[in-house]
Amino acid sequence: MGTIKNHAYTDEQNELAKVIKAIAHPARLAILEHLMKINACVCGDLVNELDLAQATVSQHLKELKNAGLIKGEIEGRNVNYCIDGNAWNKLRENLNNFLVPIQPINDCSSSDCGC
Repeated sequence: MGTIKNHAYTDEQNELAKVIKAIAHPARLAILEHLMKINACVCGDLVNELDLAQATVSQHLKELKNAGLIKGEIEGRNVNYCIDGNAWNKLRENLNNFLVPIQPINDCSSSDCGC
């Protein structure tokens, strides 16, 4: 695949694509669901919760943090992670704006349909 020409898209499209790409992995969804469920910051608990290697969990946390969905604070030798509420609410708003309701096409027999 070629390089994506981000300048050809709006800032909103680029931002939404970046965040969707970050959450497009089952382990990352599981991390986000766990953080939402406990509604608190966690550190090593994620390794036990997800049954994944520490290095794997760390890589997924890095991707989520780079996308801005979670934040981490250093506490001693540990980093505590939690959902970034502002970023999460922005994602919800952007997805709601993107996923506008449409009317289903009942008749695909027209030549304009293409299906």
